[in-house]
Amino acid sequence: MKICITGSIGSGKTTLAKNLAQQLHLVYIDVHKIIIEYHLAEGYDPKRKCKIVDVKKLARVLIGILKKENNVIIDSHLGHCIPSKYVNYCIVTRCSLPELRKRLLRRRYSKAKIQENLQVEIFGICLEEARKR
Repeated sequence: MKICITGSIGSGKTTLAKNLAQQLHLVYIDVHKIIIEYHLAEGYDPKRKCKIVDVKKLARVLIGILKKENNVIIDSHLGHCIPSKYVNYCIVTRCSLPELRKRLLRRRYSKAKIQENLQVEIFGICLEEARKR
């Protein structure tokens, strides 16, 4: 079984992915660690305070992993970059705006980054990207 869990930052992806991995005996794959291990960051965005990732390169690496592994769960807000033929299920997490705001404030994100991530949730961008795939 190959499952991808995607959604906006702070929506509960990691909690869900780790719990499902444990219950279903799947290998948990943290895409953030893959980005570091395979040197997929092309730079740093100081405004957003995050790495700039080549999504095409990331997709190739993840496809390679999915071709080798049979029972995995992938955790990433970039999970929608994986073509649907490589996964059995794609779960998109959603979160209420007040709860998401609290979670992002606890992470000490800047006001601009919180606002951007709230907009991602409002417009369902991760869901739409996943549907396109």
